Amino acid sequence: MAKAPCEADVDRAQQAATANLFLARHRGPPVLLLPNVWDALSARLFVAAGFDTLATTSGGVAWALGYPDGERAPWTEVVAATARIVRSANVPVTADIEAGYGVSPAEVGTHVAEIIQAGVVGINLEDGLHGPIRSIEDAAARLRAARDAAHKEGVPIVLNARCDIFYLQHGEEHTRFAATVERCKAYLAAGADCVYPFGLRDAATIAAFVKAVGGAVNITGRPGMPDTAAFERIGVARITIASAPTLVAMSTIQILAAELRATGGFDMLTATLRHPDAQKLFQVKG
Repeated sequence: MAKAPCEADVDRAQQAATANLFLARHRGPPVLLLPNVWDALSARLFVAAGFDTLATTSGGVAWALGYPDGERAPWTEVVAATARIVRSANVPVTADIEAGYGVSPAEVGTHVAEIIQAGVVGINLEDGLHGPIRSIEDAAARLRAARDAAHKEGVPIVLNARCDIFYLQHGEEHTRFAATVERCKAYLAAGADCVYPFGLRDAATIAAFVKAVGGAVNITGRPGMPDTAAFERIGVARITIASAPTLVAMSTIQILAAELRATGGFDMLTATLRHPDAQKLFQVKG
């Protein structure tokens, strides 16, 4: 079969083995802490800091490509950017592909195959993009299509099913917990390996959710929340940080830009990382 235009030079058997190891890390302890990266530079910096597994952020990737978040970046550019991240990181990478860039489950399956060809060992699929939250049946069908595509590619990717009920404040407040549990159980039955109640931040509610859903749970780390050790104790399998590191980097540049424009001075250009350090960062593989 001809190689896809953005397909990474990845050994498929090795990719499958890495995907299995990645799945095993969702059965901790320890809890799996995944920083979210948006380009080759951010990937290399997190790996240099000691992280041996990465996730992408759809927002960060889109903004770095020059588009808004929400499946506004062209799919081919997202795949190419993901392939560059995989190449630069040289560690397992799971990709946030939003709702799969597809109207139908079949289109989602096609795109899952293409992102696997970029070298990833996991993906996120969400149920709340593009209007009202999808029906359970529709969301589950898209997850099954993703699983089928992974099977055909021979790579057992970790499928992280994001549920947006809390994020979108869907339905009455008193119904959201039970509705999220119901959906996430259905997503696990449809082939998801991990469920992601996006927007759920209260530690006690997260603990109750972990017990109720009976599967691996991904949460988002935010300022003011407990640390990884606390979430490990209540059974959380995985923690990601979404677009937060991209926004921190953007905020830093925004402050620098404003000061440079306002003062015309250069004192704000002092950096702890020097040019030789950056060169060394990219000369070392992984």
